[in-house]
Amino acid sequence: MQSRRDFLQKLTASAAALSFTSYAAAAAPSVLRESQPYDGPVLRVAIMGLGGYGSRVAEAMQSSKMAKLVGVISGTPSKIKDWQTKYNIPEKNCYNYDNFDQIKNNADIDAVYVITPNALHRDQVIRVAKAGKHAITEKPMGLNAKECQDMIDACKKANVKLLVGYRLHFEPFTLEVVRMRKDGELGKVNFFQGLSGFKIGDPSQWRLNKQLAGGGSMMDIGIYAINGSRYMLGEDPIWVTAQETKTDPQKFKEGVDETITFQLGFPSGAVASCLSSYNINFLDRFFLSGDKGFAELSPATGYGPLKGRTNKGEINQPVVTHQTVQMDEMAAIILQNKKPVIPVDGEEGMKDLKIIDAIYESIKTGKQIALKL
Repeated sequence: MQSRRDFLQKLTASAAALSFTSYAAAAAPSVLRESQPYDGPVLRVAIMGLGGYGSRVAEAMQSSKMAKLVGVISGTPSKIKDWQTKYNIPEKNCYNYDNFDQIKNNADIDAVYVITPNALHRDQVIRVAKAGKHAITEKPMGLNAKECQDMIDACKKANVKLLVGYRLHFEPFTLEVVRMRKDGELGKVNFFQGLSGFKIGDPSQWRLNKQLAGGGSMMDIGIYAINGSRYMLGEDPIWVTAQETKTDPQKFKEGVDETITFQLGFPSGAVASCLSSYNINFLDRFFLSGDKGFAELSPATGYGPLKGRTNKGEINQPVVTHQTVQMDEMAAIILQNKKPVIPVDGEEGMKDLKIIDAIYESIKTGKQIALKL
């Protein structure tokens, strides 16, 4: 025979489970939709650049419902053949860097995801736009704000969308911290810290080549802290100061930064203190402090799983494959004009490059640089 206590305990547990399910559905609708069938339009994507990250995106897209890998663009014929076999890509959807302008005549491709070295993004995105296809480009969007503006102008002229591969803008732990800040759970937020760093390996890789990368750690991983400070605080900075440290000028040659610390000031009075390094391991942390509470993500920007905690305890959110969710959400932006919680358009990407331009200027001049984003 059930006691009243047993009955109440079960009733409480059921209510708690129902409450959690409702909360999770509101917090991560895209994740919970995965079990539901999808019978709408699909974004047909060609990937340009078949390296390590291009491969990661391609694998993740196999689980996407609204985006499908249908084409490839590469300068390496053997990679094209391998991808054709692995992903069942027809010959007519395969291009190289010389002839990919011909995609304008290919009705099977809707968008091109540019995943090539930073210095190539501008020209390749402009060519994609002129071919009449939507463009997704990896971050950093370009080498500087001027390149970003050129890309924005080209896509507007061609009436195609331009998105930047900010995968974390769709990631559940990230969105939960943003929700907490928006809902006032942290009170007035005064401080953000963003740490991004690891010891980079092969000195001959393109990321350490000024002509291809446009810089060093700042362009590759420092941009996470820049972008993160903006969406975590919910405002754009109005000034920046920065300092560079270089301990290995042989590996990190002129124009390739090793370690940069930088500080940002915001209209509300909040400040950010950030660090970007190619020579310090185990740096992957965002910290947000308000007068009522704090939120921390650590790891904050890796491929997952991310982890988080607040002054009230651990953050519990679904663990997802970032690129799968990203491609589904970007397909919804392109096909359905969906408005994301955190923007991923060209204007968003250009703001980060304006800040990076100012960081390099501050290092060079030793002065605080005013920002107009």
